[in-house]
Amino acid sequence: MSEYLLSMKAIRRTYQSGEGALTVLNGAELTLSRGEIVALVAPSGAGKSTLLHLAGLLEKPDDGSVIIDGQNTGALNDAGRTALRLRHIGFVYQFHHLLAEFTALENISIPQMVAGVPQAQANQRSMELLEKFGLGPRASHLPGKLSGGEKQRVAIARALANHPALLLADEPTGNLDVTTSNIVFEELLHVVRSENTAALIATHNPDLAARMDRQVNLRDGRLV
Repeated sequence: MSEYLLSMKAIRRTYQSGEGALTVLNGAELTLSRGEIVALVAPSGAGKSTLLHLAGLLEKPDDGSVIIDGQNTGALNDAGRTALRLRHIGFVYQFHHLLAEFTALENISIPQMVAGVPQAQANQRSMELLEKFGLGPRASHLPGKLSGGEKQRVAIARALANHPALLLADEPTGNLDVTTSNIVFEELLHVVRSENTAALIATHNPDLAARMDRQVNLRDGRLV
């Protein structure tokens, strides 16, 4: 077993645009241990989303390595990356991206069934997560009948549905009002800790960052 659940080494990522090359990450390095919750802090446009996409295998670095649970992902083909993502990684975005035609419970069950979990078992896991987030009575509601905070709770539960070893969250409460944001964030931390999941959570809110185990800052393409 690897010492770190996530290890990013000498990561470089450059994008080409009409104005030339834009280097977003330039030698960025990060390690994340099992059960650790880390705040990723940087202003908008500094590369937080790029770093999360690389950690989640949605993009490939131009240079450097992304190692998840001891496996160097650079050697994987697209099918291998997809399989590893499905087994080990959960995502939460600022906007919930729930499927409007499915209930809260179904939104959480679908990713499990895609991973091969029988429907009855998936529904049981989904209900357990909804209960953890105080949404048991809302299980049969469509997203259109849920509040903003409730939708984001469902999205977080969906990200945790397959027992991911790694949770990546990009401003997960950034679209909520302050009171709802604080409530949802506390629930997120509680459930992630109870699941013993490693989490990298991007935020520009210093109060939220202070509640996590430690904080890393993205400056000039590097983590400090």
